[in-house]
Amino acid sequence: MTHLTYGDEIPDGHFDGARNRILDLQRDNGAIPWYDGGVIDPWNHTEAAMGLTVIGEVTRARHAFQYLQDTQLKDGSWWGQLGSAVPFDDEAHYTGGNEGAGKPIRDTNFAAYIATGAWHHYLITRDRKWLKEIWPNVETAIQWVVSHQTSHGDIRWAADDPHTPENDALITGSSSIYKSLECAIHIANELKVSSHDWSRARVKLGEALRDKPHRFDRTWESKERYSMDWYYPVLAGVITGEAARRRIASKWDIFVAEGKGCRCVSDQPWVTIAESAELTMALLVAGQRREAEKMLAWQHQWRDEHGAYWMGFQFEEGVAWPSEKPAWTAAAVILATDAVTGATPASRLFAERTLAEAAE
Repeated sequence: MTHLTYGDEIPDGHFDGARNRILDLQRDNGAIPWYDGGVIDPWNHTEAAMGLTVIGEVTRARHAFQYLQDTQLKDGSWWGQLGSAVPFDDEAHYTGGNEGAGKPIRDTNFAAYIATGAWHHYLITRDRKWLKEIWPNVETAIQWVVSHQTSHGDIRWAADDPHTPENDALITGSSSIYKSLECAIHIANELKVSSHDWSRARVKLGEALRDKPHRFDRTWESKERYSMDWYYPVLAGVITGEAARRRIASKWDIFVAEGKGCRCVSDQPWVTIAESAELTMALLVAGQRREAEKMLAWQHQWRDEHGAYWMGFQFEEGVAWPSEKPAWTAAAVILATDAVTGATPASRLFAERTLAEAAE
């Protein structure tokens, strides 16, 4: 078991399997699907691009960002395959790998994530010229996302399209948007562009997430069985300090399987590596470094013979399930390792509170 801590050098070859998995999946047009024959969505595609940036594959990462620029719709959104926080379903996930497959969903969280990816890329490369080139895409995306904010502060989960009529908001998706707004504000500040409207939108969204739980999951079943709804407000900096530690402690025994990782859902004996990596970063934000290092160390047992990470492990049956090794899973482990070790200048983006309001 590789137990890394802050300041450690990442061992040579540590990421070979993860690197190769993402590179093998990337298409000639820059797109990075979930896995072989899998769909493409802007959020997970961006996550994979961020993983490439951390491991020094800057050219391939920029090819991935160019794909986002090439496919962005005029209003700033992207077509996505699936909404946020939906359960894994074999049939739903095997809709084919074409960009047009599946229902036409324009997810606000998916659209916002380009800001997180762009700021993360800039923190490592310090390429201001590139940042200025991608800025119009970031600006248009964030403007589109903020246009879906209600007077209560919550942000509609998707555009009001025929296939997404539900006027509702998601805790996980909204928390991720909160982080993306932080990154968009950083970019605007770096380029000396006003971001006051985005700052106000972010404050209102944070208030809604902390103080208005009734604004989320209004029209569908609660997503509280999903671990992401538990740790994402901490990971994104919505809830910080002692309040974050109390939140983590409140459901630790429900979602964490000792020696294995974080469950995807509370009622299944199934740990997922991406959720475990994200929980690692949430623990760092909450100031729980020892727990974060332990959580990350547990994940290295869930690799195939080539070092690629499985999506998850069903620990009652003792099998990797499903039999997929997603690009975004590899990227999540890479990002968590960077956050734990401080290997790159972007490591602190997912390891501490930045721009967060006081929410002790």
